[in-house]
Amino acid sequence: MAIFKKPTLKTASRKKRDIPQGLFQKCPGCDEVVSEIELNENLRVCPRCDYHFAVSAKERIDNLVDSQSFVEMDADLRSIDTLRFQGMASYKDRLKSYQERTGLTDAVISGHGMLDGYKIALAVMDFGFLAATMGSVVGERITRAIEYGTDNHAGVIIVAASGGARMYEGMLSLMQMAKTSGALARHADARLPYISVLTNPTTAGVMASFASLGDVIVAEPKSMIGFAGPRVIKETTHQDLPKGFQTAEFLEEHGLIDMIVHRKKMRETISRLLGYFSSTS
Repeated sequence: MAIFKKPTLKTASRKKRDIPQGLFQKCPGCDEVVSEIELNENLRVCPRCDYHFAVSAKERIDNLVDSQSFVEMDADLRSIDTLRFQGMASYKDRLKSYQERTGLTDAVISGHGMLDGYKIALAVMDFGFLAATMGSVVGERITRAIEYGTDNHAGVIIVAASGGARMYEGMLSLMQMAKTSGALARHADARLPYISVLTNPTTAGVMASFASLGDVIVAEPKSMIGFAGPRVIKETTHQDLPKGFQTAEFLEEHGLIDMIVHRKKMRETISRLLGYFSSTS
């Protein structure tokens, strides 16, 4: 029989510390943890490796136009389920879900404003809304923004970010490629500038239409830009693709875009370009 009894040690149960969500982000570029405050102060660019995080359309507009000069157009236009698309979830349900999640009515905000005193028509796509796919409303808003620029002798700026045409609208979606391109042709006939800004990612029908038609085509660093995906191209051509294929840097090197511009310098670069066009118009 034991003389001494081994004491039982009881550890007080510790409550797990709740770590608030959304205060930090892990950077995909360098794997470092960055605070949201630091990101927001740096225009959502990683201060360590310059990786450009996604930015909402509203944030981009605030970063580009003169303070309180932006006037939104056609905000009342809303997508409808003309084809009665049924899949894993109905198109109506998807639209409602993204509208509640993002606070947007569709994947682009369009309007007009001033940029360093230059009058502009502006359309900015938001990848957070259904991957910024282009349906009837997106195409119509962009077309009307272009037409506003033409009618008011203003430059047009479109900031693109898209997964392409919106499959839920079928041929109605594909029609927007021709419609936006036609409006840009009339804008060019009026000898007015169009600056296309490509962000990560800009692909498929959007890249095959208005996004590639700029008088000057600008891209953010390391953006994925292309029509079909690398795997589809490889299977179609049966060729190995070059390193860095479909990056902004590759396209600039091969003359498919004009310049790569850091987000912090985007506003001043566009302003300078508008000044060049104004002096020659």
